[in-house]
Amino acid sequence: MTLEEYAKVLIVAANCILALAFVVYVAQWGFARKVAADRELVPVGSSSSDEVAAERSDVAGGIGFSLTVLSWLVLLVGVVARGIAAERVPWGNMYEFGTAAIVVALTAYIALVRVWSIEWAGPIITGFGTVVLGASMLVYVPAGPLVPALDSYWLVIHVLAAMVSGAAFLVGAAASVLYLVKSRAEANTAEDERSGFLWRIPSSAAIDQVAYRVHAFAFPIWTFAALIAGPIWAHYAWGRYWGWDPKEVWAFITWVVYAGYLHARATAGWKGKAAAILALVGFATFVFNFVGVNLFVGGLHSYAK
Repeated sequence: MTLEEYAKVLIVAANCILALAFVVYVAQWGFARKVAADRELVPVGSSSSDEVAAERSDVAGGIGFSLTVLSWLVLLVGVVARGIAAERVPWGNMYEFGTAAIVVALTAYIALVRVWSIEWAGPIITGFGTVVLGASMLVYVPAGPLVPALDSYWLVIHVLAAMVSGAAFLVGAAASVLYLVKSRAEANTAEDERSGFLWRIPSSAAIDQVAYRVHAFAFPIWTFAALIAGPIWAHYAWGRYWGWDPKEVWAFITWVVYAGYLHARATAGWKGKAAAILALVGFATFVFNFVGVNLFVGGLHSYAK
């Protein structure tokens, strides 16, 4: 087998492991479906069915996180091997960008689990990563040299910034989804009826704060990627800074939506449902920019297929 083939096998293996992590995370929620919100775990050996279920839920959560870390490691090796085989940075097309972007996304998730204990985002992060890695295989292309427009050090700067901001946007989207679910449950569920894993994760207010923080971190990086590094690279590649190419337009739309989200939160005090929905709209435009535009819209960036 060639190094490129080894890289492909590793990336497929990483996707399988990540899919298994998703299943285990879902099982974690399932095990805790009847566990009361205020129940504290007791030592191993307890005969209470609720306590056993809570313990199983915690064990499943630990396994899910371990599988996520293993998937990240295997995927990282696969992406690096792909880069070595291609003799360049491995993000010159949709397949390479998708795999490298999930490495960055998993890195962000694993780091934030340690910093902010966001294990509750595991099912969404691993589920999204599984879909992206699987879809990336559908647009697989053999490793090869870059097209002239991409053969620049700005590829590293621009795309890396886009992947870092995209990873944070993904975490923010996961937090926004769970905020909507948790806040609705808090409003419609009586205290004595609160059981299940949903009541073992932080309050909706705490989840909303995580969403705001990661978006506030991501937005300046996206601004640099879309409105500074991108135009400079376009000037070197095509002789103009901005030409309203479809990908440029959608990058700007994404910037506008997230700018509106942060502006509303900072000035109008937006919190809650409206802010979460706006954040999800922003993430949808981000995903469409890197999938829909490449597959369904022509333009100067069509080489990214």
